[in-house]
Amino acid sequence: MAILHAYLNFNGNCEEAFEFYQSVFNTPSLGVYRFKDMPADPNCPLPPEAADKVMHTAIKINDSVMLMGSDCIESFGHKATAGTTTYLMLDTQTAEEAKDLYNKLTVAAQNIEMPLGEQFWAELYSSFQDKYGISWMIHFEGNKKMQ
Repeated sequence: MAILHAYLNFNGNCEEAFEFYQSVFNTPSLGVYRFKDMPADPNCPLPPEAADKVMHTAIKINDSVMLMGSDCIESFGHKATAGTTTYLMLDTQTAEEAKDLYNKLTVAAQNIEMPLGEQFWAELYSSFQDKYGISWMIHFEGNKKMQ
């Protein structure tokens, strides 16, 4: 069975975002590859301003969930476009965990669609875009199990 991980793309601030996510989830980086670490290719020259950008990084949120990311380099034909077609959903084990993650991830949030609160399907639920434009849902089902 495959394991699903989330991969996030950024337009130059991946390193800053992952430092933030490391503090939210209290977990270290698994490492960083930068574009300058790639072997040189004369058919695809690396722009000097892209050298220190993040080609790949990752953190483990728990034993089975990883958050990975990279910067997009426009000259390579890739640009991150923010939208609401994809969300990262954090299904928490306790109300306290939901509140803690919400309080950390919504610092300087770009948009709070639904503040953390009770819904008919969950004791606590929220959806928002964090300060980097990444869309999140926080969910604590509690005593509102699906029938």
